Amino acid sequence: MGRGLGRCPTGAQAGWGLRIDIGQPAQAVRHVLLDTDAGTARGLIGTITEPTTCVKAFLPQSEMEPWFSSAWQPTEPCFLMAADLRPSRVDAPDGYTTTVETADGVTHVRVLGAGGEPAACGRTGLAGTACVFDQIVTEPAHRRLGLGTVVMAALTGAAVDSGATTGVLGATVQGRALYEALGWKVLSPLNGYVYAPAAR
Repeated sequence: MGRGLGRCPTGAQAGWGLRIDIGQPAQAVRHVLLDTDAGTARGLIGTITEPTTCVKAFLPQSEMEPWFSSAWQPTEPCFLMAADLRPSRVDAPDGYTTTVETADGVTHVRVLGAGGEPAACGRTGLAGTACVFDQIVTEPAHRRLGLGTVVMAALTGAAVDSGATTGVLGATVQGRALYEALGWKVLSPLNGYVYAPAAR
């Protein structure tokens, strides 16, 4: 859902949805609302005091806006997408290598350039037969080479090997085109706000 090469998020269920510890400077914590009742949402938002905390919901931004004060800034619009997972072989371009590592239910895929530099990466987390794809990133110097497709193929293969049948992710406007080309479908909007009191 987010971007970057930060550490894996850890998550926990709450009465209103999910809390995910992202641990990145631009986003410390992410709350994902599964119960979109306005009163429940405002109750959570009123308890948040840590800057860079994000609250997301599967709603149009216009419906969420009244919940937030001027101390909150909207995030980039996203989409909840899903796909039936089927393995496919995609080889990295010449000069690139791909690594796949899985530990504690989290799989990391990294594509390295000829000099060993990070070129692209992504990760997944299992939740029963569903698999959440996150942090799919291609570094600027290595874009337009199909590395995003390589990462997705490697993650999908690992997910299927682990018994997952369905993939879900949050896609940006730019990322949506890649995922649709790979057979993913949009299920709903996914929008959010970040607590940024210093930006007022």
